[in-house]
This record gives sequence, structure tokens and C-alpha cells, in this order.
Amino acid sequence: MIVIVCPGQGSQTPGFLDPWLTETAFRDQLTGISDAVGIDLVAHGTVSDADTIRDTAVAQPLIVSAGLLTLSALLADGRREKVGGIAGHSVGELTAAAGADVLSETDAVAFVRERGAAMARAAAETPTGMSAVIGADEAELLAQLETLGLSPANYNGGGQIVVAGALDALAALSENPPARARVIPLQVAGAFHTRYMAPAAPVLEQFAATLSTQDPTLPLWTNKDGSRVTDGAEFLRLLVGQVSSPVRWDLTMQSFQEAGVTGIIEVAPAGALVGLAKRGLKGVPSVAIKTPDDLPAAFDLIDQAA
Repeated sequence: MIVIVCPGQGSQTPGFLDPWLTETAFRDQLTGISDAVGIDLVAHGTVSDADTIRDTAVAQPLIVSAGLLTLSALLADGRREKVGGIAGHSVGELTAAAGADVLSETDAVAFVRERGAAMARAAAETPTGMSAVIGADEAELLAQLETLGLSPANYNGGGQIVVAGALDALAALSENPPARARVIPLQVAGAFHTRYMAPAAPVLEQFAATLSTQDPTLPLWTNKDGSRVTDGAEFLRLLVGQVSSPVRWDLTMQSFQEAGVTGIIEVAPAGALVGLAKRGLKGVPSVAIKTPDDLPAAFDLIDQAA
């Protein structure tokens, strides 16, 4: 069973869409999304600098749009029927929602536009950040986080937990990490998936009420607890609450394993989730689609599993 995974914020780099937009079909698709949501995603994917695309309000629509370009090729020519499911990490859940037909392509990116803007406003209220902690004993780390007033934001599996909160508390954790652990500061604008993002939820709830959903046409798993969701309206409700609750990617990968996953394909801008799968789903073949040149390897993996 092949599972498609969709990355979250932090996976973008300047100019990463250049190779995609040399092809007319991809450029036209991205131009159409840009026009629909009022953001120049073509420019942000090609010429905008690192600081510009780090802005939450830009980064999130850009990442989801890149995933949608990938999915348009990946699920064409009968391959959709050969795919066993789809899931996204954090904002990548919006990519997955579109891939599973819960939301239309333009509604998914419009939701992401509102999500990114609302989270950026919430982040501006209090200076906060995030750090990846690798190799810590989970119980020891969680006890230390409670002492410092920090929160676990992403349980990524494979010995990695991303933590979030006040900048001085993150600095204190870095200066005194748990035994045998590394603490790596992340280049993000705030403490996503924690209580600091609570102000964004009512805004998204109001916007979500304007959207139409349908039930998933592919098996679809949620970051909430790794369970499979079969009701489109319920998945949209979970997307609203997701901004201020932890991402349980560890449980999502566990669900892949229980479902019999035989291969992982990560859509653009790929790399992070394939890396986590190599630790959390050892021995499962994977393909990271970074440019259109990577598509044939993904097609082969799907065909081999069919």
C-alpha cells in the first residue's frame, strides 16, 4: 500500500518552484491558484527571498500549492486508484484534504491563506518560537518542558519531538538539554500547535463555515490522533482545532504501519517526512518529490505496489 504524505511549514526554500514552472501546465495551475486567493505564488516560489517565504502568511499557501502541483501529476493517468491513502503534516493536512477531495483545490488554498494570516497575527501577540529535540527520553523531556512552561507541538516519531513556547524558555532548554539530546532551533514565526495559537481558531471556524466539503475519496488520516477520518465535515472541523493542538505524526505513521504501508511518497517541497519515515517506518521504500524529475521514480513505486 502506497501512502502519499504532504509536508508542513519549514520545508520551503528560495526558488524551489523554478523547476516546476518551466512546464506550462504547472505554471498555469499555479497562476490559477494565485489569482483565486490573491497571492503571487509564482513570484514567491521563484524569486522571493528566504525572509519573505518564511512569513507564515506566505509560507503556508506556497507549501500547499506546491503539493497540489505534485498531486496533479501524481494522481493522473489511473494512478489514483492504485494509491492506498494520503495524510499531511500540520499545514500539509490542507494539501491532503484537497488530494482526498474533501476540499476543492481553491478552497484548500483559501483556507490556508486565512490560516497563515490568523496564525501570523497570533504569533505577533507574544514572541515565541519552536525547537526540535532529538534523542531525548520522552518522559524526561516532558517533565522538563512543564518546568520551563514549554509545550510539545509535534510528536514526529523516530525520537524527535518539536517543542514550542517563550524564547527565553527555549534558550534555557538549549543550554540545559535532556541527557543525550540535541536541541535545534527552527526558523518559524511562533509557537504553532500550542495555546499561543488559540486566537486563530475562532477566525478559522468562521471561515470554515463558508466552505463545502465532501467525504474523502482516498483513505485519509488526521494529525489529531493518527486515526482515519471518513467524514469530510469532521476533517474540516479537525483542521480548525489543529492550529492550537499538537501534531501526532508519530501516531499517524503508526496507523500507516497498521494499515500495511509498503511505500511512502512525499509531495513537494519534499524531504522532511521521508526523513522521519526512514526512522519511524524503517525498511519502507520512499520517494521525495522535489522537482518534476523525481516523478518517474514515484510512478514506478506506485506501479510496483499495484
